[in-house]
Amino acid sequence: EVQLVESGGGLVQPGGSLRLSCATDILRYAPYCMAWFRQGPGKEREEVAHIEFDGSTAYADSVMGRFTISKDNDNNTLVLEMNNVKVDDTAMYYCVTDRPGRFRETCPLDGYYDYWGQGIQVTVSS
Repeated sequence: EVQLVESGGGLVQPGGSLRLSCATDILRYAPYCMAWFRQGPGKEREEVAHIEFDGSTAYADSVMGRFTISKDNDNNTLVLEMNNVKVDDTAMYYCVTDRPGRFRETCPLDGYYDYWGQGIQVTVSS
């Protein structure tokens, strides 16, 4: 059974920082795409950032320059570093991944991934 265990969420003030982690053994198999999605109150789900098997990354315009996605292969963890957070970053954040062996031309912005984590709440408020 594939497990994605998110941690690191919580309450943070505007301008602060937070580090989300997603522990999953599936990292050992170098999945083609891994990503963080989020869904804020009254908003549609959106991709925050994704990282491909070769380390290439892409970000939503709203987080560009503030968030960084990375893989810690030694600890089988997908990481999202969040800096200079804003109230609009308040959302449930989800770690997602392809299954091993899936090939993509591009990582799907529509969230069509094989595995999703349970989600972790991030609240930005003063």
